[in-house]
Amino acid sequence: MAKKATGLSVNVLGLDGKKVADLSLNPEVFSIEPHTQSMFDAVLNAQSNARQANAKTKTRAEVSGSGIKPWKQKGTGRARAGAKQSPIWVGGGVAFGPTGNENYRRSQNKKQYRLALRSALSQKFLDKKLIVVDTVTLSAPKTKDAVALLGALSVSGKVMFVLDQFDENFALSVRNLNTVLAVSRQNMSVLDLVNADFVVMTQASVKAIEEVLQ
Repeated sequence: MAKKATGLSVNVLGLDGKKVADLSLNPEVFSIEPHTQSMFDAVLNAQSNARQANAKTKTRAEVSGSGIKPWKQKGTGRARAGAKQSPIWVGGGVAFGPTGNENYRRSQNKKQYRLALRSALSQKFLDKKLIVVDTVTLSAPKTKDAVALLGALSVSGKVMFVLDQFDENFALSVRNLNTVLAVSRQNMSVLDLVNADFVVMTQASVKAIEEVLQ
């Protein structure tokens, strides 16, 4: 398990990737000992709740075919058989298969989920994968500008932007980049934080998140 960070000050970068200010982080949010079990439970819950019960097999009552007995009960030397829809027959129904009505919903109490959020944020800070920017507002919806921003911030792989308020121009600019995710601070999830290689947060979103999670 990672050690607790000692320095809680990060550089606030501009859109050109240059430092514009310093920001002190709340140690109760960005410098706790990551609780791996709560993060695991949060990720498992998110994946399970997103699962759809699409699998469906036919039971012996749903398989087409007549109800006639294949052969008489005794005297043939063969095993007894009552119907061709039997699960032990080829083409018969499936016993104990998925019905399409399975419920995969899971839950986690609010205290544990907040611990998971703080743990995920702390892990990103400890791994030096957390970047704070002054703003990510773009003047026009251009993917080229979003790619230039990624280069200026020196981030690669899966990048998650956490915004204080929804910015339509920025959302449209990163929509065609399948490795970039832009979410508002209210929709930030542990699953997205864990999956991201870099987390880029605006200064306003950091302050708002600290108020909620401290």
